This record gives sequence, structure tokens and C-alpha cells, in this order.
Amino acid sequence: MVRNIDACAKSYRERSLPQNTFLMARSKELVPGVGRLSRSQVFAQRALYKGQKKSTPKAEADAPATVEKTIGGGKNGGKRLVPTSKASRFYPADDVRQPKKSRKTPKPTHLRSSITPGTILILLAGRFRGKRVVFLKQLESGLLLVTGPFKVNGVPLRRVNQAYVIATTTKIDLGGFKVDDKINDSYFAKAATKGAGSAEAEFFEGGKPKAKEAFPESKSGDQKEVDKAVIAAVKKTENLAKYLKTSWGLSKGQFPHQLAF
Repeated sequence: MVRNIDACAKSYRERSLPQNTFLMARSKELVPGVGRLSRSQVFAQRALYKGQKKSTPKAEADAPATVEKTIGGGKNGGKRLVPTSKASRFYPADDVRQPKKSRKTPKPTHLRSSITPGTILILLAGRFRGKRVVFLKQLESGLLLVTGPFKVNGVPLRRVNQAYVIATTTKIDLGGFKVDDKINDSYFAKAATKGAGSAEAEFFEGGKPKAKEAFPESKSGDQKEVDKAVIAAVKKTENLAKYLKTSWGLSKGQFPHQLAF
């Protein structure tokens, strides 16, 4: 009986005292108002979390696809199965998903005003970076058609992006020369090459290197025809051929945005 009275008195004191006072009583005060244990350490000692009950919500039963309903009228049969969810009025005619149609139309790439036919450009990327080339025309893809000429500095007819070139103030007069229309984007497409039909055929090839294909005579003739007109225009200016042969680069302490081309 005495134990029950003491327990009731203790619980009454705990309820009547502030929470901080109760925590300090368990953690022993180091100085007035500062306990030895933190709030989380006291919570761990009390272990009240072990007695917490967690109720799991009951899983909802799946709704049936159809429900039987009573239908009035002598000709309706009395009862009928009605779907619980109403079907859509519209349905796709084909099961294949159609791609989203875009109303955007590709716009032609804007050519910089400093690049005109005959302008000498400096290549900044690619196999021939640092070389000076002559601009001929802009292709439908927006790329620039340039040439070394090949006989002067070894740069053949190539396509380059105008973002990777520096346009110089040096220009040559090509006169009425126009590049043939057959030299377009498809002109530079590579032919599809088929390798060994299977792993077995590749094994019996013995790892021999593939024979290098000869450069097409038609493209070689096109290169000579273009170079002939460009070289004739280059010869009109003294030392311009030497200028095209030399590579471009920056020395120590030079910055491209401070140079005049």
C-alpha cells in the first residue's frame, strides 16, 4: 500500500513540475540550470520510444471492374453488369505511339559579316588547326567550304564551322569564279563500308590491316579545278602564297582578343 502511494506521489510531482525540471532531475545538474545529459540523451534513457504503437492502415480492397445493377423495363432483362469506371469516348486508331509533331522550322545559319568569298580564314580546331585557308561559299548546313589551296599548304576542300575560325582582313579577288553546285554537304559523305560478315570470318582474316582505298579521281579533279582558280588569284598579290603557307600561333604573352587580324 505504501509503494502505491509513493508511485502516485512521484507521478503527480512529475506532471506538476516543468519539463526542464524533470529533465534536470534525471541528468543531475552540473550548475544551476545546466544538466549533465542533453535532452536527446535523457530521451534515450527513458526509452519511451519502445512503447510506441504504430498502426498500419488497412489495405484498400480493389474495386471490382463491373457492378450488377437492376434495370427496369420488361425488355431489359432485369439485371445488367455495368462497368464501375466509364470508358473514354475516344480511343487511338493504332497501337503505335505517334511522335509529337514539331511546328518549328529550321532557320538558315547566319553568316558573319566579316566572312565573304575570298576571305582568308585561320582554322582553330581540327586536323589543320593553325592553317590559313580561303573561304569559298557557305553550304546549306551552315558550314563553310574552304580550301588551302591544297597545292600551297596541303589543306584540301573541307567543311568547317564558322565558330572555329578567325576571319582576317586579308582577301583575294576570285572574280566571277563560282564553286560547282555538286560540291555540297552530300559530297563529303563517307561511303558505308562493310566489314567481316561474322566473328569467324574476322578471325580467319588473320588480323590483316585493311587495304587503304584510293582517293577518287573525280574528287581529285574537283580539287585541281578549284585550286587553279584560287592560285591564279593568289599570284596577283606579292608574298600572299608565303602568307598562306605559314602556320598561325600565339607567342608567350599574346592574347587573341588583343590582336588585329
